[in-house]
Amino acid sequence: MRNSIIIVLMSCCITFPAWTQSLDDYLVIAGENNPELKAYYQEYLAAMEIAPQVGSLPDPELSVGIFPSPMERFMGNQLADIRLMQMFPWFGMLATQKEEAKYMAQAKYSLFLNAKNQLFYQVKDSWYELYAIQEQIRISQENLEYLKKYETLALSKFRAASAGNSPKSAMPQNSTNTQTVSSGSSGMSSMGNSQPMSTSSPQAMNSGMSNNGIGMSDVLRIRMQIRELESSIETLKDQLTPVQIKFNKLLNREIQAPIAIPEKLEATALIWDKMVVLDSITTQNPMLQMYESELSALDQQEKMARLDGRPMFGAGVNYMPFQPRPEGNMVMGGNDMIMPMVTMTLPIYRKKTQSRIKETNYLKEATVLRKERESNMLAMEWSMAIRDLEDANRKVKLYQEQTELANQTLNLVLTSFTSNGKDFEEVLATQQILLDYQLKAILAIVQQHKSLALLESLGTGNLSGLND
Repeated sequence: MRNSIIIVLMSCCITFPAWTQSLDDYLVIAGENNPELKAYYQEYLAAMEIAPQVGSLPDPELSVGIFPSPMERFMGNQLADIRLMQMFPWFGMLATQKEEAKYMAQAKYSLFLNAKNQLFYQVKDSWYELYAIQEQIRISQENLEYLKKYETLALSKFRAASAGNSPKSAMPQNSTNTQTVSSGSSGMSSMGNSQPMSTSSPQAMNSGMSNNGIGMSDVLRIRMQIRELESSIETLKDQLTPVQIKFNKLLNREIQAPIAIPEKLEATALIWDKMVVLDSITTQNPMLQMYESELSALDQQEKMARLDGRPMFGAGVNYMPFQPRPEGNMVMGGNDMIMPMVTMTLPIYRKKTQSRIKETNYLKEATVLRKERESNMLAMEWSMAIRDLEDANRKVKLYQEQTELANQTLNLVLTSFTSNGKDFEEVLATQQILLDYQLKAILAIVQQHKSLALLESLGTGNLSGLND
């Protein structure tokens, strides 16, 4: 029974692989699978293993000397000389070394956090880009259907008007040309293959204009817009492929893995004051924290350089085994000797110590300058992201209002065109304006989310709030 349940669960996972996944789910997958991020984490784990290495005493030294021929001494014949020595650094050296290794590990962890933030931003950026392309395709296809309906309506009105006109007033000399123009299904190319219109009629020179204002030029104009929109849709579909590949590879998945994109992305807004965001970036950015950790590690290195100029002590024991040595009729010695030993280094060459201290100070100054540069770069990125966000906010509001006005205008000109066949050029122009505003509104909403994602990647928390 248990095996049956497992099989059912597995089949469900296989049947519905990605369509219930959200952006947060993809971020988790990227965090678990991205090879570069995993490499940064392994480097951090490696740095964590340095502290146990430097925080312990140096290995004791054991030296053993064995005499091939026993050495005659007063105490007897010496067989060997065995020494065991343990060195002890100056007080505080081991603790300082452990602190330095800890700060270096913290710097590695900050690099890992920065790589994670950058990875998450790339995932979000690609995801929003996929949504933008998908929405542009959807809106373009909807407008394409509207254009095709307009084409059908215009052809119907043109045919009805042409059939109701007198041959002398509409197209007096060429019935074949009338049939070709009225059908017009093959666009500009079919017009080139048909017989030319008669130039003896002013109405024919006006591209077959009927009494109600509908001419074949209007039909051809709408067909040109249809062809252009179809080409734009194909271009957008071509743009989907590289973005899909980029997104899947950021997650370390197959390039053809399905991606769940939301049907609608709501407009969003910054829920914090922009200066609070800047303060948060300056205190939480991983790169700034990395430089802080490096400065702390350099402080410990300077302290180590000073402590290294102090003596090191050693304590040990010297063991010398002896065997009795016959001396005449007497046996001399034979007692082993154990001698405690103490040693101390004499750091009399102070030049290298002073040089190490200067080296550390130079490195600290360089790190402070790099931190200042990074802070300036973050401030610039913050300002550009805020600029793009505020610009997107204005555009979202503008294009939503313009879209409503364009819809109202389109309804009016459609009513006029449907009733009396006039203002057909305004119908096409208004439809094009409506399409432009709809596409720009989508791009503005996407830019809102991208700007917030960029701000979050600089070291802040969740900054977005959906508008009601």
